[in-house]
Amino acid sequence: MKTFLPKVGHIEHKCYLIDAKDKVLGRVAAKAATILRGKHKRIYTPFLDTGDTVIIINAEKVRVTGKKLTDKIYSRYTGYPGGRREVPLGRMIEKRPTKVLELAVTRMLPSGPLAYKQAGKLKVYAGDSHPHAAQKPVVLEIQ
Repeated sequence: MKTFLPKVGHIEHKCYLIDAKDKVLGRVAAKAATILRGKHKRIYTPFLDTGDTVIIINAEKVRVTGKKLTDKIYSRYTGYPGGRREVPLGRMIEKRPTKVLELAVTRMLPSGPLAYKQAGKLKVYAGDSHPHAAQKPVVLEIQ
C-alpha cells in the first residue's frame, strides 16, 4: 500500500462564494480557512497548496454574538514610541468591514510561505457585488 501524493499540476482549483449576510463571523471565517487550506478535499496534503479560492461578499453585514462589538479589540503598533493603536470591533466594521474578515481568516491559517500564498486566494468585499463572475463561483451555504 503506497501513500498517494498529488502532483502539483494535477490539482484542480475551484472558486467558492460565501454570502456573510447575517452569518456569524467565526463560522464564516472557519469555513473559509478550511477551503483555503484544502482540507475539504480527499487529496489534502499539508505541504501542498490543494486549496481553492474563496470570495466573501456582504462583509459589512456580518454578525457577532455577545458583547464582542464593544469588548473585542484589534490592536496594532505604528513603530513609534507610544504608538499602540486599539480599535474595537464595532468601529472596525464601520470603517473597514473587509479587514475584519481578512484578519479572522488569516489568523486561522498557519504562518509560513504556503499559508501566505493560500491567504492570497481570499477575496473579501463589503457589498453584494464582486468582479469574479467569470470564475463561476460555487455558492456555499453556512448555518
